[in-house]
Amino acid sequence: MAEKEFSFKTLLLFISRIFHRRLLKNTHFQQRSNRDCNSNALNIKIQKYPSLILKSESESEFSSQTLILDVEGALLKPSSLFHYFMLVAFEAGGLLRALVLLLLYPIIWLVNEDIGINIMVFVCFFGIKKDNFRVGRSVLPKFFLEDVGFEGFEVLMRYGKKVGVSELPRVMIEAFLRDYLEVDFVVGKELKVFHGYYVGLMEDATKTSLNLQAMFGEERMNSKEVVGFGSFHKSLEHHYFSQCKEIYLVNETEKKKWKNLPWEKYPKPLIFHDGRLAFKPTPISTLVMFIWIPFGIFLFTFRFLIGISLPYSINTPILAFSGMRLKQSKPIPTPKKIENQKGVLYVSNHRTLMDPIYVSGGLRKHLTAMIYSLSKVCEIVAPIKTVRLTRDREIDAEMMEKMLKQGDVAVCPEGTTCREPYLLRFSPLFAEVSDEIIPVAIHVEVGMFYGTTASGYKVLDPLFFFMNPHLTYSIKFLEKISTSEIFMRMKSRTEVANYVQGVIGKALGFECTNLTRKDKYLMLAGNEGFVGKRKSSNNSS
Repeated sequence: MAEKEFSFKTLLLFISRIFHRRLLKNTHFQQRSNRDCNSNALNIKIQKYPSLILKSESESEFSSQTLILDVEGALLKPSSLFHYFMLVAFEAGGLLRALVLLLLYPIIWLVNEDIGINIMVFVCFFGIKKDNFRVGRSVLPKFFLEDVGFEGFEVLMRYGKKVGVSELPRVMIEAFLRDYLEVDFVVGKELKVFHGYYVGLMEDATKTSLNLQAMFGEERMNSKEVVGFGSFHKSLEHHYFSQCKEIYLVNETEKKKWKNLPWEKYPKPLIFHDGRLAFKPTPISTLVMFIWIPFGIFLFTFRFLIGISLPYSINTPILAFSGMRLKQSKPIPTPKKIENQKGVLYVSNHRTLMDPIYVSGGLRKHLTAMIYSLSKVCEIVAPIKTVRLTRDREIDAEMMEKMLKQGDVAVCPEGTTCREPYLLRFSPLFAEVSDEIIPVAIHVEVGMFYGTTASGYKVLDPLFFFMNPHLTYSIKFLEKISTSEIFMRMKSRTEVANYVQGVIGKALGFECTNLTRKDKYLMLAGNEGFVGKRKSSNNSS
């Protein structure tokens, strides 16, 4: 009995010491922060963050200087890195790996930061194939950008050369810093690889270290002033800051007051991103997701069966009761079809695989959906007729002409989905086969899961989409357009397609781009997304 009591007391003492250490950690660094002094160890000048904002140097002087930035300490607002690793675990490793990481969170919270990062790295990366890992480029940038503090971003953009120093593995952070924040050099921890697979361990710091002379060249470094920007929490432990003549530090209290970086201020717009999770997977929200999944599967089954078995007039109110909201404008009446006259071509932007189904339901009549690619399962269970397009212009034009002679047709000339408020370039095929079209503007809002993916399994798209507790589908039918009249003015079918794209973009408040399906898949999945290539049967969102 005495031994059990001793063991219990020892355990309580161990836990209390860990809690005490974590609670005093910020206090210790805060006390260091209150001293503006010359550090004999680093031989540099340490100052508070506000003094950096008040510096009176001209923009040209800032542009000639080099900034060494602690990414987690002086750019990203959250103090916890857990949700970034959860995104890696879920998107690259799957549901089981994400569950293991969540169950280990209490231990990760109790131990010190370095040990916690090592645990998360092992769980997230062990057994992941290096060549297939694209989460750092396709998923994480969106969440990093949403966490950037506007004040830290303003400091970063004032300097000419930028070096980002991070505690995260470089494969997680590099694409975000280089592609979206124009950082010149990224210093992060390297992951060990065995036969092309990550083993879940990081290289020693000495092996991942780079000195500034190697980055910029010794002559250029001698002629430039190097400034450091970090946090009181840990930045001074980076040996890179020993190269700085001045270091400016920000504390957690100041960071909490920072505003989030608005999306219109992004140096490069975020147009493409991938992944299933539509929310920030903090420990609490991730726990809620796992609790919801069994109910979500039941909800998917219910919604799916109701959607395919009941007529639209009946299933709409039932589905609305289940959390599926539908907002739509009344379709503009079209004259009755004369014998041998072509059907009406409905042209919409592309948000999910459900677009043609919702257009058909909004019109209260059956359409033929012409889709560039579709999983076999989705094709079988679709409540409306679907026809696959081959991406061969002559074959597809002939097929579309044939379908229009049989009735009304719905097509999404973007060729792929885009989640952000942008429209991709429209294929001009629809303008070549029909003289009159009706544009349809579609917008979708989800709360937990995205119903599309570029690198996942396409057959699971309906499952994740219908598992959302709440979702909203907005459809707006626009005025009919005569492509022949526009063609007489523009002399090009491509210009006609661009005109229709502009009409839909204006109705949605979206920005039109010249980006294509190929651009999306090269970035997110590392392929062109065509049928017949690796994973193409699944990569056609």
